[in-house]
Amino acid sequence: MAVDVAESCCFSIGPHSGPYVAGTSSCCATLIAGNRATQCANTNPRLPSQAQSCLVDDKHETLCYRSHMTARPQQDPDNDAIRAAYDSISATLVAERTADGWWEGYLSTSALSTATAVMALSMADTAARDKTEAAQFDELVQAGLKWLAEHQNDDGGWGDTILSVSNISTTMLADAVFHATQQSGHYQNVVQASQRYIDDAGGVEAVLKRYGKDRTFSVPILTHCALAGVVDWRHVIPLPFELSCIPASFYAAVRLPVVSYALPALIAIGQVVFKKRGHWNPIVRWIRRAAMKRSMRVLQSIQPEHGGFLEATPLTSFVCMSLLGCEYHDHPVTRRCLDFIVASVRPDGSWPIDTNLATWVTTLSVNALAGAGLTSLDQGETTTLDPDDRRRIRGWLLAQQYNDVHPYTNSPRGGWSWTDLPGGVPDADDTPGAMLAILNLRDNGQPYSAAELSALQNAATWLLNLQNRDGGWPTFCRGWGALPFDRSSNDLTAHVLRALTLWQARVADIASEFAARSDSAVQRGLRFLSRTQADDGSWLPLWFGNQFNHNDENPLYGTAKVVLALQEIGRGNEPFALRGVQWLTSNQNDDGGWSGRKGLPSSTEETALAVEALAGVPAADSAVISGANWLVGKVQDGSVADPSPIGFYFAKLWYFERLYPIIFATGALRRCLHTRNLG
Repeated sequence: MAVDVAESCCFSIGPHSGPYVAGTSSCCATLIAGNRATQCANTNPRLPSQAQSCLVDDKHETLCYRSHMTARPQQDPDNDAIRAAYDSISATLVAERTADGWWEGYLSTSALSTATAVMALSMADTAARDKTEAAQFDELVQAGLKWLAEHQNDDGGWGDTILSVSNISTTMLADAVFHATQQSGHYQNVVQASQRYIDDAGGVEAVLKRYGKDRTFSVPILTHCALAGVVDWRHVIPLPFELSCIPASFYAAVRLPVVSYALPALIAIGQVVFKKRGHWNPIVRWIRRAAMKRSMRVLQSIQPEHGGFLEATPLTSFVCMSLLGCEYHDHPVTRRCLDFIVASVRPDGSWPIDTNLATWVTTLSVNALAGAGLTSLDQGETTTLDPDDRRRIRGWLLAQQYNDVHPYTNSPRGGWSWTDLPGGVPDADDTPGAMLAILNLRDNGQPYSAAELSALQNAATWLLNLQNRDGGWPTFCRGWGALPFDRSSNDLTAHVLRALTLWQARVADIASEFAARSDSAVQRGLRFLSRTQADDGSWLPLWFGNQFNHNDENPLYGTAKVVLALQEIGRGNEPFALRGVQWLTSNQNDDGGWSGRKGLPSSTEETALAVEALAGVPAADSAVISGANWLVGKVQDGSVADPSPIGFYFAKLWYFERLYPIIFATGALRRCLHTRNLG
């Protein structure tokens, strides 16, 4: 269907030139960056193998990776091939369900998670119940160090996933544990290489610069390094943990220097920094000493029963190592943190970034297999989910809705989290996703049960109460606004607009006052999206990025999500919607796929998102055809399920989810079939 025209790669002409030339794939093309020519060399074999090309940043530094550029397919799609590809990929997705009938997914292993877990366990000898447990901790520490050593990138650094380029944060965390465990001599070459990377990148100052005013991640990183003895405590910014003792309703008013979900880190890290640094002001010293026991009671009250804060190894480990640094060896919070860390390790000695995204990937899967927006399904179209499948998934999803106030975000009832486990937090991406799934699990016109109607009403109320003054939706808490995860974001706002609109279209007998409130919220959301559109027609998302793009941004994800929402809610002909369509079509790669922007390596996830958003838009028909052909080719050659690290967890912590390419490709091909009347 397409002809390979080049295999290109390049090596850096900046200060990190050495690391990117070690590899196995050679090439001979030349990349011209401005007036500078960069000769091609070998690639880094740790980076993704799917279609990739070279990126030159503002300093004319380049990253090396494989590229199989193909000419964009121009012919009409083979309808049978699209149908066959959809049947194949949707069957794969359905087969990924658990024995109970929904999806759990599989998150990427994380060098950052592994480093923080090793650090906490290495400090836990004095907290071990007996010699057997101490030996268990030591065994996990040694296995984690071995895994880190084996997965160091060629430049001496570590990325957040095994498909990620190195970054200063993860590298400093990993480097620190070899010193903390007194294993730097045994891993001399590893430590020497990581130190060179850290020195070249800028060390402490680079960490602070990366996160700016957001201390949610910079302070934990530097605390980890200070506990390891590789960073002076004077570089660790104190946190006002005493603020955790005030009523939660005042959090927004005092503008905490961490985001709403990070109270565990505020308390634990704030205390260890105070213990190590003290404070020059005697009044502050008195207040903080007085707040220590009370804040620990708060921390204990918000810890999930099995120990994992947010189900995240990094956050739980940061809390654990900080409490151990305060000599809270036998405190119940410390013990539960250690239990969670031990239970979360993988057989190869590594840790994932989070336990799972079960609720999120389940709603994504349902909407990929059964979603039809505001249009009815074509007669005879199958969704691969039979009535029993739908019943089980529906019951499970309803059981995941929060029906009580959340213990530390104080979120009211009605929202959903990303996981079915107790460490999750309700948010404005999973809640509209769950609403859409519940709506799509019934055929258009099929009645909803009383439980479904109640859940949808509560979810809509939760979302309406969360909307910010600017008309957009934040992730967790309304009105905090000082930091990214509590500001309004484009991708979440688009998701909410889809859910509220489909809810009103599918559900009868919504109270007129409530319907009017929802209509008003949608209009305000549309005005927000109109204001936040970039000059080039794109929108930036919050929760997804592209590691090869400037500032790790992924306008493809944001623009695709907004354009899809505008199409589904009947606003696709608005001028700002058409500008978004134009951005998507003009940023399609020559091979027919998409990435964060034109010229970067096409990925399954990004191509599928663009095809799904553009399907049914007459002006984008050619782009949809070539994009669908690209996906068909990936299904046929077996590479469609190859994941890319495009996901952001908290504080720009990269991840990939094994199900994303399968889910996104399923949704795109299904929508392509549906809009082209091939269903």
